[in-house]
Amino acid sequence: MSVDVLTVGETMTAVRCDGLLRLGGRASLSIAGAESNLAIAMARLGHRVAWSGRVGADESGELVRRTLAAEGVDASTVVRDPDAPTGLLVFEQRLPDLTRVEYHRRHSAGSRWCRDDVQAALDLRPRVVHVTGVTAALSESAREALTTLVDESRARGALVSFDVNFRSRLWSAADAAPVLASLARRADVVIASPDELDLVADEPGSLLQAGVREVVIKRGADGATVLTSDGEVSAPARRVRVVDSIGAGDAFGAGYLSALVDGGDVTERLRRGVVLGAFAVASSGDWEGLPTREELALIDVEEGQAIR
Repeated sequence: MSVDVLTVGETMTAVRCDGLLRLGGRASLSIAGAESNLAIAMARLGHRVAWSGRVGADESGELVRRTLAAEGVDASTVVRDPDAPTGLLVFEQRLPDLTRVEYHRRHSAGSRWCRDDVQAALDLRPRVVHVTGVTAALSESAREALTTLVDESRARGALVSFDVNFRSRLWSAADAAPVLASLARRADVVIASPDELDLVADEPGSLLQAGVREVVIKRGADGATVLTSDGEVSAPARRVRVVDSIGAGDAFGAGYLSALVDGGDVTERLRRGVVLGAFAVASSGDWEGLPTREELALIDVEEGQAIR
């Protein structure tokens, strides 16, 4: 058995509040995690995708596993940890364009992911391995496992994609920078926002000199840019009405890697990346509104039209 893409990390129970958290009220329950967001997005586009990590031996963990299975993501190597709970995060829409996130993930099952868990994931024989800086922030064991996975994947011929994904709520920039820079230099594709890029390199060109093939810069409403040894290519963002910006970066990464797996050139990778990013911000939730491959063309339908 082999998969197109393997991604690893922590997926948590996600509580999304209708109003202010302090006032109580209605909320919806789902799952969220940078890596599983990407896995679901790529599975909807028809790729064979696996997500690996740890969840608690609890109902929240079953929610994670059941949701991923329902979305067509292989979760066969996920470890059910009897000694730690599945992590939790709470989303509060504080302003129309401002979301606050509250984490409850210290000592979670996901933070206990370790080197002993890596081999089962590698046995899936992935073509592409996608990791993020979020996992590196969870614990020392997760950091060691991540480095092992990246090094072993490259040794086996897999392409390694690394999304810097710096989370200031998990660690400081000073602590994160050397770890993230080391992971970036081990990758074939590095994905980052401009400020995240500053954490891993003095300039993007230094990553190319270190052996990175593609440096992908997410610019939000200004689109995205890819730097390679052949030069620079940019694409504008697709204009949509923004409903929820959470998950846009993960969606962009999924679109970019989807086109890469399909053999598309840099221009096509950027195009698909910004299309998925637009779908993400145009709907509520981290991944719920992401398209199938057949729905990609909907982004070009004139606003207000009905598909009959």
